[in-house]
Amino acid sequence: MRFAILEDDPAQMEVLTGWLREAGHDVHGFGLARELMRVASRESFDLFLVDWVLPDLTGEQVLRWLRVERGNDTPAIFITSRDAEEDIANAFSAGADDYLIKPPRRIELLSRIEAVMRRSQPRTNNQSLVVAPFNFDLARKVLTVDGVPIEMTDKEFELAAFLFRNLGRLLSRGHLLEAVWGRNPDLATRTVDTHISRVRSKLNLRPENGFRLTPTYNFGYRLERIDPSESPSVGTAVLSPA
Repeated sequence: MRFAILEDDPAQMEVLTGWLREAGHDVHGFGLARELMRVASRESFDLFLVDWVLPDLTGEQVLRWLRVERGNDTPAIFITSRDAEEDIANAFSAGADDYLIKPPRRIELLSRIEAVMRRSQPRTNNQSLVVAPFNFDLARKVLTVDGVPIEMTDKEFELAAFLFRNLGRLLSRGHLLEAVWGRNPDLATRTVDTHISRVRSKLNLRPENGFRLTPTYNFGYRLERIDPSESPSVGTAVLSPA
């Protein structure tokens, strides 16, 4: 998963980054609140880990900006030395999903992250992901629609699975690149656009079929489930297995 850490203490940042990368996550670190805010305006993440006391703004201000001004409901966990009952209440009021007192312990941190992510994402297991009529066999990388297998490359399958796992979320191109292709500076964002087009076509992700995969200018894509009756042109579409 793709995490953003807002922490101005270099030693603490190094520890948190090390733990999370060892657990298999992509980590982006920020020492200033405004730096994170600038990036969060054009990139998406799966989780924010936020310190409270920062050189420019408070973590509470950052979180309220995410929730209110950006409409961003990405899970967020506060990691701070402030442990007064009022502080904890203010953090949750600002939109925090959990709250950890410094210094965090590795196993507790990873467990809290797992619990927060479990609450925020659709229930899946390591073998399958089902969003009717789509059934993803994650182990074999096989997608069927109403029992009909769809011919896809591995990357098309991984991209489609990631989109359905994040149904309704606005995902940046950079986030999609990291999730499917890993951190590869040689890959252009047009790689995402090309594969999105193929996935949309192969899965017939159109409003008349109950799904809409749309771009957001200068940001990325969102896959939504919609009511086909609300589509301006409702018709019967046939899903090709190839």
